[in-house]
Amino acid sequence: MLRVVHIVYLTKFADMKFVDVFRFWLVKISFWLMIGLSSCNSSKNVVYFQDSPQGKSKSEFFSPTLKKDDLLSIIVIGQDVEASKPFNFPVSEQRSMGGYTQGVAPQNGYLIDANGLIDFPVIGDIKLDGLSKQEAVDLIKQQLSPYLNEPTVIIRILNYKVTVLGEVRNPGTFTIPNDRVTVLDALGIAGDLLITGSRKDVLVIRENQGKIEEHRLDLTSSSFLSSPVFYLQQNDVVYVAPNRAKQNSALVNISNVGLIFSGLSVVLSMLVLLK
Repeated sequence: MLRVVHIVYLTKFADMKFVDVFRFWLVKISFWLMIGLSSCNSSKNVVYFQDSPQGKSKSEFFSPTLKKDDLLSIIVIGQDVEASKPFNFPVSEQRSMGGYTQGVAPQNGYLIDANGLIDFPVIGDIKLDGLSKQEAVDLIKQQLSPYLNEPTVIIRILNYKVTVLGEVRNPGTFTIPNDRVTVLDALGIAGDLLITGSRKDVLVIRENQGKIEEHRLDLTSSSFLSSPVFYLQQNDVVYVAPNRAKQNSALVNISNVGLIFSGLSVVLSMLVLLK
């Protein structure tokens, strides 16, 4: 049966004029080209948490690790207010950030230098690089014990920032007003992924002890919730790669397709005139 249809098709095709044959192949190529360019993402490539389990999952407490080049706000509160003053910046110089911002953070604070040290009033150098915030608080309290009775120490990272790049609505570098931000938080701050962003290929770049680490996340699977980079650290970079449709559209530019069709139309018109 298929052989008969094939013979009939070839016979009919042979009876067609050259211009008709050319027009036939032009329409056919155009059809498949448009199908390829308009390939849509299925829900499997767009929906988050497709295999999310039912019930509740335990969330572990996260505390950022202090690193070199961190700018710290350190506030010391003691029972004797006058005795506490030498260990604090004047009140007028204390600054705060009320929301997620882009740009440079306030430059008033204690900078952890290349040796991992801060220069603290009266006490001098204190090594904080590699400590958690709570460990740093305990260490400073210990150093203050000869001067203050049961002081309270509050530490905050002033230049805690993450960068979100790629296929998101508002890419950029964002200063975070708290010390706990997840990959989902960062993507939300950047306006969420565009439809052209690959949910299965989100890259997190992190510097750890002088080495660059790369972690790839699949947002369509709930497994990324247990990733070591689910909670971001200061200076992390999140990159959302373009999906296959976006990559294909970059290979075949729409304006170039228009030029190709225009050229084919001119050729076809010339053939018709010559005929």
